[in-house]
Amino acid sequence: MCGIAGIWGQIDQTSVKKMMDTLIHRGPDAEGMFVSPIKAGVLGHRRLSIMDPQGGNQPIYGDRKARVIVGNGEIYNFPQLLPQLAERFKFRTKSDTEAILHLYEDQGIESVDQLDGMFAFAIADGDKFFAARDPIGIKPLYYGKKDNAFVFASELKAIANFCDNVQEFPAGTFFSSETGFSTFYQVPDIQPEVDADAEALIREVRETVEESVVKRLMSDVPLGCFLSGGLDSSITTAVARQHIEKLHTFSVGIEGSKDIKAARLVSQYLDTIHHEYLITPKEVQDKLPEIIYSLESFDQDLVRSAIPCYFTSRLAAEYVKVILTGEGADELFAGYTYYKGIPDNDTLHRELRRSVTSLHNINLGTCGKIEYQSL
Repeated sequence: MCGIAGIWGQIDQTSVKKMMDTLIHRGPDAEGMFVSPIKAGVLGHRRLSIMDPQGGNQPIYGDRKARVIVGNGEIYNFPQLLPQLAERFKFRTKSDTEAILHLYEDQGIESVDQLDGMFAFAIADGDKFFAARDPIGIKPLYYGKKDNAFVFASELKAIANFCDNVQEFPAGTFFSSETGFSTFYQVPDIQPEVDADAEALIREVRETVEESVVKRLMSDVPLGCFLSGGLDSSITTAVARQHIEKLHTFSVGIEGSKDIKAARLVSQYLDTIHHEYLITPKEVQDKLPEIIYSLESFDQDLVRSAIPCYFTSRLAAEYVKVILTGEGADELFAGYTYYKGIPDNDTLHRELRRSVTSLHNINLGTCGKIEYQSL
């Protein structure tokens, strides 16, 4: 939803401003910067307003303005956190990012365990610095070093010119200027129960999927769904349609595409407001340099999957600000063809765990970067 950038360990407003300019596609609605009064560092933010469009500009300050946050993402248990935090802290916005800051003020670095959502954020706390990335790595974050200062940004291209060695900020990890990197989440290695009741498991999966979709409908701006006509996006759209009366759906493909036809059928069945766009080979050729630049990768598989994502995002941006995609379902439910060749359940379980752990480098990274570029 936004872009963050900063340098901790020196004051360099010019460099942070350049990084923020590179991230303008991630946050066209507003720009903000915090410069530490004790010359500890600089935090920058580019905003795409989803929650509290009028009052949620960042950086956001804590009580007595002693602590400051810039964040990208959404906290799904914000409504549950708000009552307990409101007893101790005065909220100045309706933004879930402010809840992250107050939770940190209340519980310190362990507060990240309480967050249910997708996020990448950085907090200035006097001369201390704290940053974290969500458990699966849905929201991107990169870091590097410059003259012993810690440099970070939402995209690789934003800091590539400022650091010699840029690395991905690990998913499920936080960084403290006092203690360094610490892992707070790993995908659990839970072996499935062989004798479990099938009907009970089916019911639990359905309830979990529905809950997962519904909590992502939290938005103060228009929301829609990518719809390819496949199981993943169709299920996501079906659940969302139960809660949104006028739901926009979006599909792209070439003339005669089976996906286009399937998406039309699903849209008609669910009664969505459907939009589609037919891509030509010439358009793909013309836009390929821009797609690769946005993707920050030459990997042919990633580029191939990014092409339809780019054109669907560009279409959706004309109507909505938030999109549900259905990404990650193939990794969770063994949807790819190669899974069929795995010989036994234990091996399949290990491969699915590896797939989910790698999501931030594959589907989630592809969609996130391409969608922002289309805003």
